[in-house]
Amino acid sequence: MTLALSVATWNIHKGFSQFNRRMMVHELRDRLRQLSADIVFLQEVQGLHLRHAERHADWPAQPQHEFLAEDFWENHSYGSNMIYDHGHHGNAILSRFPILHEHNQDVTHLRFERRGLLHCTVDMPQLAQPLHCVCVHLSLFARSRRWQMDALAARIEELVPAGAPLLIAGDFNDWRNHADDLLAERLGLAEVFSGGGRPSRSYPAGLPLFRLDRIYQRGLQVVAAQVHAGRPWSSISDHAALTAELRLKAAAR
Repeated sequence: MTLALSVATWNIHKGFSQFNRRMMVHELRDRLRQLSADIVFLQEVQGLHLRHAERHADWPAQPQHEFLAEDFWENHSYGSNMIYDHGHHGNAILSRFPILHEHNQDVTHLRFERRGLLHCTVDMPQLAQPLHCVCVHLSLFARSRRWQMDALAARIEELVPAGAPLLIAGDFNDWRNHADDLLAERLGLAEVFSGGGRPSRSYPAGLPLFRLDRIYQRGLQVVAAQVHAGRPWSSISDHAALTAELRLKAAAR
């Protein structure tokens, strides 16, 4: 027996359009719900911003991950990475299934560029063990990315059983595809677009040129994968959203 699972990843640019021209968090929520993914990996999620709340009358009262998840994804987790005097932002995971455990690992390599790995275990129906999900947003600098990917691999090797299903998704900022080698060779992961030879382009959303955003999987079967670029996506965030339809083999608990 197999189980269907849909996932999405999106760098939401703190709820603003490219170059911060317009606040788009309400349009973002509508578009995200149209994707109707079971599990969503989000980057640049605004947990708090007091100045935006003062400037925009329709700025949500809740943290963005709670506003986006409300009445649609019953379970959510947020990891604050960048903290400043008027707020903070980080990564989030929204899930239709129960989140059993969550941990945000600080993988900051440069003091001015704070980063984290949000690791959740998700209780999937009819699976003998939880699904491990890691939401990432890696450094803009190659040396820091290599250090962060090594920290990611070390965490997976230590805490995730070899037979457990695994998803790692987010904004890798890895336009040279170095992540593929490390994650494939060391962790046995495959990118969902790898059937075409390499990850798909996702940035900028209006006319994607760079392969920054990824969904990696282990222990699942990829049915389909899609990049959501161009209009109306490019009016909401500077990154395209990625989705994948997957299958898991069910097992008796």
